[in-house]
Amino acid sequence: MKILVVNGPNLNLLGKREPEVYGGQTLSDLISELQLTFPKIEIDSYQSNVEGELINELQSADTNFDGVVLNAGGYTHTSVAIRDVIAGIDTPVVEVHMSNIAAREEFRHNSLISAVCVGSIAGFGKHSYNLGIQALRNYLGQGH
Repeated sequence: MKILVVNGPNLNLLGKREPEVYGGQTLSDLISELQLTFPKIEIDSYQSNVEGELINELQSADTNFDGVVLNAGGYTHTSVAIRDVIAGIDTPVVEVHMSNIAAREEFRHNSLISAVCVGSIAGFGKHSYNLGIQALRNYLGQGH
């Protein structure tokens, strides 16, 4: 099984940006930990602050990966284009957020991408990614 973990804007700042919300672990550390936690799953990652690059990566994932774990960051609440690419590919996408977006500022309460993802996970810090991979594995019928 091959899963792509895609991270949007400002997630390259993990470990520095609002550690009280996002923790002190870097994105690189988080991805390495996922790879160690799920040794039977090939986990690749991609991060960009640029909306079009994220769209290109999601389109490419459609033929190269079994599933995608996506933290679209701020684009979650603003990007119709990212919503459209998720709706247009066959690869299942699980939306993840480290913080509980429903408990944050009102503008973060609405996700434009949730309706086209197979599921959404929020509020469990770095463990949201673990849960996202577990959910994809189960969704794809791989069991425990």
